[in-house]
Amino acid sequence: MPRSFPYFVIPAKAGTQGGISLRTLWVPAFAGMTNIGMAALHLNADTSERGTAPVKHAIVFAMREKELRFALICYGGISLAVYMHGITKEIWRLAAASRAFHDGEAVAGSGGVYRDLLAAIAEHGGVKLRVLPDIIAGASAGGINGIFLARALATGKSLDPLTELWLEDADVDSLIDPDARPLSAMTKFWAVPIAGWAMKRRGNAIDRTVGEDAQDEVRAKLSRFVRARWFEPPFGGETFSNLLLDAFDAMDAGPQGSPLVPTGQPVDLIVSVTDFAGHREQLTLNSPSRVTEQEHRLMMHFRQNGRAGRRLDDVPGLVAAARATASFPGAFPPFTLRELDAALEKRGVAWPGRDAFILAQLPRVPDSDPADRVLIDGAVLANAPFRPAIAALKQRPARREIDRRFIYIDPKPDYKAISIGKPGEPGEEGQLPGFLPTILGSLSAIPREQPIRENIEMIESMSRRIRRMQHIIDAMKVEVEEQVAALFGTTFFLDTPTPARLAKWRAKAQDQAAARAGFAYAPYGHLKLSAVIDEIANIVDRLVPPEGPVHVINRRIAMWTEARARGLDRISGKRGTGASSEAIDFFRTHDLGFRIRRLRFLARELDTAVEATRERRDPVCEDMRETIFAALGHYLEREGDAWLADLDVPADTEPGQWIDAIAARRDLVALDAETDVVIAAALGKLPKDDRRTMLFAYLGYPFYDIATLPLLQGEGFDEFDPIKIDRISPSDATAIRTGGAAAMLKGVEFNSFGAFFSRTYRENDYLWGRLHGADRLIDIVASSVGGEGAMSADELKALKRRAFHAILDEEEGRLPKVKALIDELRGEIGP
Repeated sequence: MPRSFPYFVIPAKAGTQGGISLRTLWVPAFAGMTNIGMAALHLNADTSERGTAPVKHAIVFAMREKELRFALICYGGISLAVYMHGITKEIWRLAAASRAFHDGEAVAGSGGVYRDLLAAIAEHGGVKLRVLPDIIAGASAGGINGIFLARALATGKSLDPLTELWLEDADVDSLIDPDARPLSAMTKFWAVPIAGWAMKRRGNAIDRTVGEDAQDEVRAKLSRFVRARWFEPPFGGETFSNLLLDAFDAMDAGPQGSPLVPTGQPVDLIVSVTDFAGHREQLTLNSPSRVTEQEHRLMMHFRQNGRAGRRLDDVPGLVAAARATASFPGAFPPFTLRELDAALEKRGVAWPGRDAFILAQLPRVPDSDPADRVLIDGAVLANAPFRPAIAALKQRPARREIDRRFIYIDPKPDYKAISIGKPGEPGEEGQLPGFLPTILGSLSAIPREQPIRENIEMIESMSRRIRRMQHIIDAMKVEVEEQVAALFGTTFFLDTPTPARLAKWRAKAQDQAAARAGFAYAPYGHLKLSAVIDEIANIVDRLVPPEGPVHVINRRIAMWTEARARGLDRISGKRGTGASSEAIDFFRTHDLGFRIRRLRFLARELDTAVEATRERRDPVCEDMRETIFAALGHYLEREGDAWLADLDVPADTEPGQWIDAIAARRDLVALDAETDVVIAAALGKLPKDDRRTMLFAYLGYPFYDIATLPLLQGEGFDEFDPIKIDRISPSDATAIRTGGAAAMLKGVEFNSFGAFFSRTYRENDYLWGRLHGADRLIDIVASSVGGEGAMSADELKALKRRAFHAILDEEEGRLPKVKALIDELRGEIGP
């Protein structure tokens, strides 16, 4: 595609002297356009060569919209939390820059570079990209950063006030429990020579890794840490809770902007926690019929949903999640709600949402007070919480094309806490690990460093299944079009669709697809029925939480009993000639998934069969795209819990009443009629051949669905396209330096506790976090547009240099301890 767009020069006012007739010119795209699809601006066009005065004209652009959505996974990293704060701060700035770009506003610092990146993508690729981080899952140190980032995105609050808190208070002197502080030089007097010997012998870690100006600070703090109480956690639990409360207070007192996600876009926050004692979960077996096991994994899930009135504003609840997920074993004491209750009471702060937090986030254990539930570090069992983030992909609204990314932050992928070493050197390769390394490795380090291969394979499996279905659909296309042509090819009014005609043709196509499928329709129909019944049962469980696993099972049995009583399990008509009348009525009122799959399929056909034939973006196609995704959004709204939140049904309602109430609330038949109106209007604007292509896709979709849904196991396509995975780590951000975490980060020292011992360490890691975040985010955003519209490597390098210098300019005054590093980096980055 050319790196420019057509515009039409139109007289600004009828009858203006020197008016210019309609003609098409090629000019570079205007980056500041703000409207969706078509954007207009004005300029003075000098027509003096025609002997006329300058006149003002309107320039109309065709611009395709697309969303780049992030599901962000934040690993644990102990003191590398400071590094991750730098990265999440850049993600926040990128989201703010995206909003500014779409609102036509200016933004400073690295955000200005991100805005220019989005403008350049619009100019080069014809895509107006919106960046939306909408799913955030984290564990331990990553969980804390994820919580603050989610709140900033959802509320418009700033992350800037947190930076000084990270730099100043994430320190052993601030974190050590007051009762554990050495009271005098004689405290553990016998530990002083041991600590001194370890720190003064030649080649010790401090000499090797700490700059001369920080060595005294690290030695003094390490000495106090070593002489703190032993056999009890040195860091204070209530101290930590108060630091977190201070951080939220600082956010609330800081700058307030607009939310960085649209009102209708939910933000999901998932924080992994370990339930130390565990809670019982029942399993259904053949023999014995039921058994119980202790489950220790616990996922705390918070959601911002403007349409449902749900907000990320329960600060004590977020503090509880942050405190619990980062309770590193041995360093911090386990967390209970009683600790937070005491901290809130001393501060005079009420917690009106306490009961709701307990109900939503903590397991129910008979004869146990939830306030006594013992919670420890989330990274013990789920350091990379991909699975709950994947589950959060459900019920995502989509009004335009989506590029879904899973981005995970791994602060030290190339730096392992466990080392076996070389022959002749203790603890190195060639020797068996000793007593303590074996215990510590098995209890802490190995679980945290367990590869995420299974999660990546799960996502790749989903993407592979989507690609496979796309290939199957492409292979079926000729035959399906022949079937649809045989049904409608002689229809006189096929080229002039109206809402009434479209509804009639849809019904005929669905009936014939079922009939022509023969006996193959039965498994398809039963699969759809199972999916709808399961969905209804899940809705009931969410609206009226069950009393336990047995209650869940009994509800599903009752739901299926009702379905059979209505004859819904008799899917096929006589001799496999299509669907039974009962099934047709049920799917007409309940089969929301079919409507969503059909519209997504229609959007894909617009891309691959219509727009692929264009040399440049066509405004008529853009209008069709906006129509499809707007219609899709209405169906997705009815899929979400918010649409049913005010459903007035008593808890003891019979299954049949639930089925009817949900059908009435969604009213899919009426929505189908509204959709026919807008689809017919958009089809009418397309050229005749394209109109037929899209109409055949819309009417022929039942043929595709019958063939592909059983292979998809009832899931359908996710959001829009296969999911892509990106990583942000020191090993990937190589635009300035290479060598990974060991070459750049100080926090990896002392088994990843290093940054707790020195502000210099923290300033170093925070700065690298921002730089690495900018490096990788520019790559990730640019990769959303490929082919001829992709930006060149040289252009990306220039943008990165600008972003790096903007970060250094902004941070130079705040980071006095790393002035020498900043000077070095300026030289390495270049002008």
